[in-house]
Amino acid sequence: MAILDYLKRVFSGTAEEFAKEAGQAMASGEKLFIITANPEILMHAEKKEEIRRLLFLEHTAITPDGISVVKAMRMCGLPAKERITGVDLAEKLLKEAGENGLSVYLLGAREEVVSALAEKLKKEYPAATINYHNGYEGDKDQIFEEIACAAPDLVLVALGVPAQELLIARHLEKFQKGVFIGVGGSFDVLSGKKQRAPALFVKTNTEWLYRILREPSRLKRFYQNNIKFLSVVRKAAKQNNR
Repeated sequence: MAILDYLKRVFSGTAEEFAKEAGQAMASGEKLFIITANPEILMHAEKKEEIRRLLFLEHTAITPDGISVVKAMRMCGLPAKERITGVDLAEKLLKEAGENGLSVYLLGAREEVVSALAEKLKKEYPAATINYHNGYEGDKDQIFEEIACAAPDLVLVALGVPAQELLIARHLEKFQKGVFIGVGGSFDVLSGKKQRAPALFVKTNTEWLYRILREPSRLKRFYQNNIKFLSVVRKAAKQNNR
């Protein structure tokens, strides 16, 4: 497989269109595994077969989480309207689940973060069922066995890329329904424990720059994934456009 094969699988519509599709899947009891694709997970797919398999699972939908993925699609002549951030998508799905009295499971982050998010959701949506477990205690596979028994309508996993996606994939066949999404550090923002980047950075698709400015240690990771990703994409684009 090549990077172009992955990009062809990425949703090309708007964030609103995808949120609507995911919401309908959740409401109708379908099974949907959403992978929010950024350069990091696509670069992992270049190196690891187990990651490549995730991108082609039967119930998988891939969204362009990073602006680099949107640009890569366009460079390769593929349609791409806008990025669909994991935190925005998670917020919309939580709202829909809450307003419709559905069940939600939150897995990951520190105890004080995930518990704060759970309490916030319970207050906002008293008709919904909210369960959670932090990302630092217990065996994750055993926890997912328990989640499967509960059969929630929405499962958000905040364990980082690609651990969260691999965990979901290992247990996906045990579920008859549910929308699953790996959300990285989104619980920090959704719980109110951490502020999202200022609106200017969000609007200009430069949240990555804000994070690097706040946490310079991210720069090495950014180079290893984003910069190398664009190099791989340029080669793929040349081949595809010949």
